Amino acid sequence: MSRPVRVLLWIVGLAIAAYLIVLTLLWSQQQSLIYPAPKKLNPLTGGFEQVTYRTSDGLDLAAGYRAGEPGKPTIIYFHGNGADWVSSVVATDRLVPLGYGVLAAEYRGYRGNPGTPHEDGLYRDGRAALAFLATRGIAAGDVVIIGNSIGSGVAVQIASEQAPQALVLISPFASLRQLVGEKMRWAPTGLLLRDRYENAEKIVSIDAPLLLLHGSADTLIPDAHSRQLERVRDDATLVIFEGKGHDLAWHDEAEEAVLSFLQTLDKRGNAR
Repeated sequence: MSRPVRVLLWIVGLAIAAYLIVLTLLWSQQQSLIYPAPKKLNPLTGGFEQVTYRTSDGLDLAAGYRAGEPGKPTIIYFHGNGADWVSSVVATDRLVPLGYGVLAAEYRGYRGNPGTPHEDGLYRDGRAALAFLATRGIAAGDVVIIGNSIGSGVAVQIASEQAPQALVLISPFASLRQLVGEKMRWAPTGLLLRDRYENAEKIVSIDAPLLLLHGSADTLIPDAHSRQLERVRDDATLVIFEGKGHDLAWHDEAEEAVLSFLQTLDKRGNAR
């Protein structure tokens, strides 16, 4: 074997080894990449009480709650992966003065809560949030579920299990599996990814009015994902905000769109 061939084989072998090392790191570190819980804790917000509810696997999760006025629906807000429940208070600050109740839900592993976040775990957390509202006399049919970014996966799952009054998804993905595959076409992400959040598959069976909000300049989750969800649920309302990015949930325009949507719903969640 000539020296150039040996060198070429050595380079190819080195490249394959490096590729396998990268794949191993991606597989082992995927939870911290998908769920980057913030290190800094935002201070508690006035008007909300910190409540605790227990998940089906025995975790006690702290979250924020503010009761609504009689006859007004209560919002369960599932935040994105780099936030905590206090940020959900900011994203609903135009709804609270109008009498809407808000449960700013929290996840395991976030804001000092016990446990490690993962797909099945966050679904358990979402069910526990809904069960907490039941202890306050609030039925699923009087609840509006809002999910932002990774929270869209939790929101869709919970809405598929318990019919809410309405479902609002802000900057959602059609599926996490699809999104990661689009971002990392060079890797076999379908084999590596443990958490998938298949929103597009589940959303068909949800019998509730659906609002989709997305920014046209969102580079983390492109607005094509909301457009795909709209094609699956052609009765959905889709609003694209020109020039807005992945921080859409904290813009006044997004909250005004949510408010306008909610004001078109009656107590059964049907459009007037």
